[in-house]
Amino acid sequence: MEAGKFYHIYNRGVNRQPIFFNTENYWFFLRKFKQYLTGLVEVYAYCLMPNHFHFFIKVKDDTDEKSADKALSRVEKAFKDFFISYAKSVNVEQGRTGALFQYKFKRKEVEEPDYYSSLIGYIHFNPVRAKLCEEVSHWQFSSYNAFLSDKPTLVSRSEVLEWFGGPGGFLAFHRSNIEFATKRDWEID
Repeated sequence: MEAGKFYHIYNRGVNRQPIFFNTENYWFFLRKFKQYLTGLVEVYAYCLMPNHFHFFIKVKDDTDEKSADKALSRVEKAFKDFFISYAKSVNVEQGRTGALFQYKFKRKEVEEPDYYSSLIGYIHFNPVRAKLCEEVSHWQFSSYNAFLSDKPTLVSRSEVLEWFGGPGGFLAFHRSNIEFATKRDWEID
């Protein structure tokens, strides 16, 4: 992953099995993300689902150097350590062994600024599409509500809201783009 570039990061559980077993797992995952990746990435959207997750991020400009093991960039190493830490903790909690995630996390570079809002919509509508809730605002494990709140958040709220022309534009986009509830583009293969 290269400094200054935008990425859609995602992964799912082995055999499409859950990666979150209870509510605390979701919050723990976000705390671990923050612990390992704060300072290395900007977060523009996320959604955690029972058996997979999505992040839309930008690698910060000063993160090009390699990590101590030289095979990975600092950001790649931080992601690897984050996933290992989370998986080990969940394995202990759940009395399980082995891999939690299906494969090394996937990442797709997002090169077109016109695609940013579409990707954010896709990420936020994941739980609606999966029939876990009826409206994006009802899913507590996505970044959607963070954009409409004044509470501290790990997402780059002001920058994203600017892309939409402010909170009103953000809301209008999500209300008018309900097709994301059925759209299959960007689906995890």
